[in-house]
Amino acid sequence: MVDLSRAHIEAFLEMMSAERGAAGNTLASYERDLEDLHSFLASSRKTPLAAESADLAAYLAHLSKQGFAASSQARRLSAMRQFYKFLYAEGLRGDDPTAILDAPKKGRPLPKTMSEDDVTRLLELAAKEAAEPGPDQLSRLRMLALLELLYATGMRVSELVSLPIKVLDQEGRFLMIRGKGNKERLVPLSRSAIAALKSYGEARAAMVARTGDSPWLFPSSGKEGYLPRQVFARDLKSVAARAGLKATTISPHVMRHAFASHLLQNGADLRVVQELLGHSDISTTQIYTHVLEERLRELVEMHHPLAKQAKNRD
Repeated sequence: MVDLSRAHIEAFLEMMSAERGAAGNTLASYERDLEDLHSFLASSRKTPLAAESADLAAYLAHLSKQGFAASSQARRLSAMRQFYKFLYAEGLRGDDPTAILDAPKKGRPLPKTMSEDDVTRLLELAAKEAAEPGPDQLSRLRMLALLELLYATGMRVSELVSLPIKVLDQEGRFLMIRGKGNKERLVPLSRSAIAALKSYGEARAAMVARTGDSPWLFPSSGKEGYLPRQVFARDLKSVAARAGLKATTISPHVMRHAFASHLLQNGADLRVVQELLGHSDISTTQIYTHVLEERLRELVEMHHPLAKQAKNRD
């Protein structure tokens, strides 16, 4: 039986050009993808015209084994879908074998985070600098308070910089945060965060006596009236660099991820972390399940009798 696959591919490309106005790069991409499919099927003595859904699924699995990214696999599947719709419309096939194929799932990237040692180095330097007297001490005390609050609570940076001045009146181990959708949540404060907040509050009060008060905890002369998050992010990178850390990998959001990851590593429940982060859906918090999986593996290796026996044999 004569294999007319290349003639069918060429006819498909002509249709895409004439009727759909596909660009040259798009046509070249379709041609490469369909030629690759043709070569794969030919190795099993099959043709695109006669291929079944299982054959096309096997091709996608082959791409995955070859290390193709999910986005690249999805592009190949899109080319196949267009091609088989064309064959069906032309009466060359009575069905569309791509109809039941699922698009490859794109893996959600793991959040960037910091080690506990890195956070300790950052906070220790910020505390050392905040203790140094001088005309800029208030800004250094502010930075320490920002960092301690961020790591103690995992707040979003927008929630952090827009804290109202009234939080200084709460005087307790907990802080009320108003987050997305105007929802409020209660988060605990560490002793070091409480101490940093108190020191900053006292220095801020002395400054207010000279300049006038503001409704914001971290006031600014900008249009919002509080510290712009971009300014905080810039200053954070500066402190990180002075602490000997790679500044380009550190941001307020990375510290939020560090807060969540370190809680889970030390035994916190995923639902508790969800509440503290202010996630409305547990699926959002599940980006941290890799931390839980690693902790569970360590627990099994440490406590399971069979794991202990294997370790003793080694």
